[in-house]
Amino acid sequence: MTIILPLAVVQLVLMITAIVVCARAEQTRGPKWMWILIILFFSLVGSILFFLVGRKQS
Repeated sequence: MTIILPLAVVQLVLMITAIVVCARAEQTRGPKWMWILIILFFSLVGSILFFLVGRKQS
């Protein structure tokens, strides 16, 4: 039980960060709405996928 709360906090922070970065990005690989849905529905995996695949480097 003591490890679940810190992991949940890390997951929540990562998810919020991914949504903010996605919303502020000029371009993403695919539509922004799709990435936001992926981040929301697949929270940990979706956030990591966005940072690895979804961001377009300028």
